[in-house]
Amino acid sequence: MTATESLSAAAPAPSPSPSSPAPAEAADAHARLHTPVLAWFEQHARDLPWRRPEAGAWGVMVSEFMLQQTPVSRVLPVYEQWLARWSRPADLAAEAPGEAVRAWGRLGYPRRALRLHGAAVAITERHGGDVPRDHAQLLALPGIGEYTAAAVASFAYGQRHAVLDTNVRRVFARSVTGVQYPPNATTAAERRLARALLPEDETTAARWAAASMELGALVCTAKNEDCARCPIAGHCAWRLAGKPAHDGPARRGQTYAGTDRQVRGKLLAVLREAVAPVQQAALDAVWDEPVQRARALDGLVADGLVEPLEGGRYRLPAGPAAPSGPGAPAAPGAPADPGVGRT
Repeated sequence: MTATESLSAAAPAPSPSPSSPAPAEAADAHARLHTPVLAWFEQHARDLPWRRPEAGAWGVMVSEFMLQQTPVSRVLPVYEQWLARWSRPADLAAEAPGEAVRAWGRLGYPRRALRLHGAAVAITERHGGDVPRDHAQLLALPGIGEYTAAAVASFAYGQRHAVLDTNVRRVFARSVTGVQYPPNATTAAERRLARALLPEDETTAARWAAASMELGALVCTAKNEDCARCPIAGHCAWRLAGKPAHDGPARRGQTYAGTDRQVRGKLLAVLREAVAPVQQAALDAVWDEPVQRARALDGLVADGLVEPLEGGRYRLPAGPAAPSGPGAPAAPGAPADPGVGRT
């Protein structure tokens, strides 16, 4: 059996249950992956504040919200300021949701701030202010979906869960499946593979989740991957196949200049810097094209990020707080859990 065949055997066949014991070939593939990746992580893991014991489960949760679609370098200063101001969920829950949006600054995708505020309210009301350990209880919090619940349970509480962000999916796609990029959206096959590759021991599984994510962020990157530094390059199915080019659906690119998203950011910047409600004229000054500007402002209001007042004035939302009932979204129109990786 070739190295590629051996690694591919780690992916479970379609018919068996995900909990079925892995065959001998899969167990061998586990050893080929786990041992070198975990050893590499011990040597090369970044010293990030949410990985330190003092961060606690709340620090881990805050980092997971902030790191969605945002590089570590941009998150670090905002994360530090956030935890200095709101060291517990109850501290954030006591503030107006608009203050979360204000403190979010220029991290982008500000609906994440409303989702995090909604989660803090629910944690305070339902769990006495402590981030729950139970995966189902995490999943029931507003604004938290499959990825974030698994990440918090794994990274904060050392539990055994498949944590599938973009970085992990790319590592598995290349090393096991033999393709350059994973599908645009997470598939059932990817979830089965991730569960099949989980170490049985809880502590090791949690470490594996962090290590495989770090490998994708630092070495097995989307562009300019550094195979010379990869601890599993000798067993990587994609590399052994000659690195065939991606032949699936076009990968989604992200544009910003000239988009409604840019206009929304400019409008929010005015409101974040204001200590009092802002007149329409101040918002009109940030973008010349009136139709796009009005559309962007309407979108911010619909998403709960901006609150209109009488007299053509606007402010960041003062309340009420985001709904905190089971399954309630933390912001109108906001996706529950993007589950996108970090860099």
